[in-house]
Amino acid sequence: MVYGEYLSLQTRGFSDICEITSHISEIVSKSKIKNGLVNIFVIGSTASVSTIEYEEALVEDFKDQLEKFAPHSMHTRHSQTWGDDNGFSHIRATFMGPGITVPISKGELVLGTWQQIVLIDHDNRPRNRKLFVQVMGE
Repeated sequence: MVYGEYLSLQTRGFSDICEITSHISEIVSKSKIKNGLVNIFVIGSTASVSTIEYEEALVEDFKDQLEKFAPHSMHTRHSQTWGDDNGFSHIRATFMGPGITVPISKGELVLGTWQQIVLIDHDNRPRNRKLFVQVMGE
């Protein structure tokens, strides 16, 4: 069986990290699938989906490392071409990837004790982000 649902979230941009585990768990529950996989995919080229221990200090540490990796002030040909100054956000999102797949066992997400699913909006402005969540299994 396959079940899919869209999820929309308002973000602040600049690598805003939004914890979405409960949203994903709710969708898995609605799907009635007990064993399988859930794929979480953000629609767009300036955001990512990953997992992290979602606690304030680590979230800030992670943002600091993203800024070192691809600073928002970096000169990019993309920004020069399009004038939107968000080339850095495309680079961050491409390296992190647009989605993840999480196993489901007995109707529950298989995650570590301190592991949460997050959406990271790398763009340089607030956005209404849309994700597609697809649950597959039996």
